[in-house]
Amino acid sequence: MEPGTIVEYIDQQRIFCAVVLEAQDQRLRLLNENSRELNHKRARLSHISKDKIDIRQDRDHIVDALKSFARKRNALARSIDIREIWEAIHAYDEWIDLDSMTGFCFVGEPTSDREAAVIRAFFENRIYFKFDNDAFYPHPETVVEHNIARQDAEAHQEKVVSAGAAWFQAVMKNEALPESEQVDEAVESLQQYYLFGKDAVNAPLARSILKKAGTENPETIFSAMVKSGKWSIDENLDLYRFDISPGFSERVMEETARITPLPEHVKSDPKRVDLTGMPLITIDGYGTMDFDDALSIEKEGKNYRLGVHVADVGAYVEKGGEIDREIIGRGTSIYMPDEKIPMIPTELAENTCSLISGEIRPAISVMFTVTPAGEVSDSEVLASFIRVGRQLTYTDADMMVEDDEQLAILHEMACNFRKNRLEQGALQILLPEINVRVFPGGEVTVRTASREGPSRILVSEMMIMANWLIARFLSENNMPAVFRAQPEPKGRLYSSAEEGTLFENWMQRRLLSRVVLGPDPGPHSGLGLDAYTTATSPIRKYFDLATQRQVRACLGLEEPYAAEEIEWLLQVLKEPLGHAAIVQSRRHRYWLLKYLEKKTGSRAEAIVLEKRKDGYVVLIPEYLLECKVSVSGQMNLKPKDLVQVTFQHVDAMRDKLTVFFG
Repeated sequence: MEPGTIVEYIDQQRIFCAVVLEAQDQRLRLLNENSRELNHKRARLSHISKDKIDIRQDRDHIVDALKSFARKRNALARSIDIREIWEAIHAYDEWIDLDSMTGFCFVGEPTSDREAAVIRAFFENRIYFKFDNDAFYPHPETVVEHNIARQDAEAHQEKVVSAGAAWFQAVMKNEALPESEQVDEAVESLQQYYLFGKDAVNAPLARSILKKAGTENPETIFSAMVKSGKWSIDENLDLYRFDISPGFSERVMEETARITPLPEHVKSDPKRVDLTGMPLITIDGYGTMDFDDALSIEKEGKNYRLGVHVADVGAYVEKGGEIDREIIGRGTSIYMPDEKIPMIPTELAENTCSLISGEIRPAISVMFTVTPAGEVSDSEVLASFIRVGRQLTYTDADMMVEDDEQLAILHEMACNFRKNRLEQGALQILLPEINVRVFPGGEVTVRTASREGPSRILVSEMMIMANWLIARFLSENNMPAVFRAQPEPKGRLYSSAEEGTLFENWMQRRLLSRVVLGPDPGPHSGLGLDAYTTATSPIRKYFDLATQRQVRACLGLEEPYAAEEIEWLLQVLKEPLGHAAIVQSRRHRYWLLKYLEKKTGSRAEAIVLEKRKDGYVVLIPEYLLECKVSVSGQMNLKPKDLVQVTFQHVDAMRDKLTVFFG
């Protein structure tokens, strides 16, 4: 190849025009249009022209000539309609040489400029032809369609990246925010990336947006979302991660609006017993609006006739109906310090189904005779109409329990029933309750409450008694349900007659055997009962609603679930219940840590739980927080030892809690 020959080569997805300065065998020394000298292999040239340049000219003239050739060839390339060429010849299933393709693209004799233009055009556009320097192969229609779709997607993605980067930079600079569909898509991708990391569907897109915006730190996404008002500083991100919606679908709300407190088919049902004249009370926490159980007690000779009356949610929510299909995906109500997400629509939970004082409601009543010693002599389960007379809070009931005969007897019966359970091997774990409350202005309060107040013992034991009797009722009727069984614990740290220390109660939880759910009854070691289920919270828990429906089936009110359907429910509800438990636990911890952020530098008492290689695990009783304490020097602490810890660093959003001894 002679010096002065004009050639072209491809470098970094671009075609350059150059002139040969020197040729030795297959190696060439070139000067390109950017006035850069380089060595190149002859075999890697994309085109060799018949045109030449006098390289004896000064360098600037040579470079100007090369640029002129490049401009001319690019203009010719832009004049080629590759799609039109493909439509004319794609039926021919064969490679087409450069000479022939140049003839298809231009009228007249092929020239070096035209050949180079063809190569440039087909190099830039790979949609319609496979390109191999001096040969071209038309793609089949399916490949062309795929290539067009891919090109459109890439172009769209580039727009989203640019729009997202511009939005991100505007947010961080407190500038006016651009708005477009591309911005919305970019923001959604960034949010998903922050929530799910590399597992997010559009993770590569989000990373590209961040990179173009000048950052690669995903943590900046949260700041951008807060500054733009997309999220609040205390946003509950787990609701997005687990796709939990606080609201209900439009169809469910329409169905809810059609339900009345006393539907005609319920009002006229002859199977229901009228208990509206019986004095009933509810006892719940402060602020509770979804009242789903009430209590009654009447003297019956030397004994007492007790009643636990549960809102008959099954009378309103049809199995397999519109509402039922949605709430099965929730599984339970979620109670958090700053928000409550009900299992069923609020209008049902707090009005139509709720046992509101003075209102007649359908119920499932468990009536049982109890001796003064707390022993149950007989029981029955029936469909009823009830009317609550008194609505009390736990605080109200605690203050009244000594002077109110009805409450005093209920408390005595509850304590005696618990004593009987403990004698049968029940394992009592007594831990205080940490109440975290968030006020509208963002103020957080933390209060420790005993679970052993008179009213709490009263309610919990009455519910345990009712659920036990319902389990026996279902078992006697050979009705499958969501029964709860629990094998013996792996060990006992204190006897049933003892309450155990806080340390023993906390560590005993680790030794409990997992509760087994199934359609058949079995002993529950933790409660000391031969059978157990839960049916007293159908407004709040789907398993309770399912079990209530089985009770209703025994009473002839509806068709029962088959055992296989119960097994199906256990599987279907596993995920939403698991997610709800995580959300509830994390949100409680978040607000507790938020409260402790202001306690940095303060001290608290802690109990040593165990020693590890690089430190100790301790429990802070005031907040029931378990945390790790790293130590560098020699310390010889034992489990149960009391120590002082200082809060060093607390970050609620990142779930960080660091304490040190002293």
